[in-house]
Amino acid sequence: MTITVAIDCMGGDHGPQVTVPAALEFVRDQPDVRVILVGLAERICPLIGDVAIGRVVIHHASEVVAMDEAPSVALRTKKDSSMRVAVSLVKSGEADACVSAGNTGALMGISRFVLKMLPGIDRPAICGILPTMNGHTHVLDLGANVDCSPEHLLQFGIMGASLVSAVEHRDRPTVGILNIGQEEIKGNDVVKRAAELLWDSGLNFVGNIEGDGLYKGQADVVVCDGFVGNVALKSSEGLAQLLATFLRQEFRRNLLTKLAAVIALPVVNRFKNRVDHRKYNGATLLGLKGIVVKSHGSADAFSFGQALQRAAEEARSGVLLRISERVAQQQQPLLEIA
Repeated sequence: MTITVAIDCMGGDHGPQVTVPAALEFVRDQPDVRVILVGLAERICPLIGDVAIGRVVIHHASEVVAMDEAPSVALRTKKDSSMRVAVSLVKSGEADACVSAGNTGALMGISRFVLKMLPGIDRPAICGILPTMNGHTHVLDLGANVDCSPEHLLQFGIMGASLVSAVEHRDRPTVGILNIGQEEIKGNDVVKRAAELLWDSGLNFVGNIEGDGLYKGQADVVVCDGFVGNVALKSSEGLAQLLATFLRQEFRRNLLTKLAAVIALPVVNRFKNRVDHRKYNGATLLGLKGIVVKSHGSADAFSFGQALQRAAEEARSGVLLRISERVAQQQQPLLEIA
């Protein structure tokens, strides 16, 4: 089975200078994939060297969505943007997944308009991966929905668990809800009601997860509204940068610490590899009738390649079918009662 990934080559801070080399490396490493490079052909063509014929296709798109462009403007006025064309290739079945490092709001708006929602899902959610002490965890929503109802959080749990089951081959991944305490009485009314729904859902729900529990790996999937999720994500990124800065400053303090840095270099490099955010690049827009993965806008070629691998693995694993089946199972008892 060949997996085809449509790539918005013009998106992100670096555009084709990053997306095209990453795509070519992706094709070289994975013999069962092909890519459709969407964007300004005159900027893409010079970057393509000796690649397998037929596995790399250029699809010209005449417009580009700017990183600071209003999503409504991108949706209404740029119907031939590289972002919209790439998403439309998923809609038409010409591609199995789409990856973009472009404007998040525009990508969400265009994807929802073009692909529509899966039955039983009200809103798409951004699902990303964070490293933990024992591996990693999937967190959603990371910013698509600032305000959520308990039913939305339940749907996030179903989608996240379905994703982990499909991609990581876990029959019953654990699901937690991000809260200010582990006790059932903690949290606002929305979170407490969502927890009740999750307990009754048939998911492998483990209850409330505090902020530090994210990195202790207390659940395979952690659900929250987009406001909380985005603050948690950006705070984590800021803390990682802070620790890296402090470490560099201390090692550079004097001659003795510089010598210590040389001795400690293997340990420091292993530490950097374990917490390297680039390895976790690629957040899935779950809930759509198609696979769309959002890469960080500042991603380098290695980081963007991780997002491509994520998209391909989700396509191979049948994530959309898993989510649809799980939502249908969840709705069946309600239909029987009605």
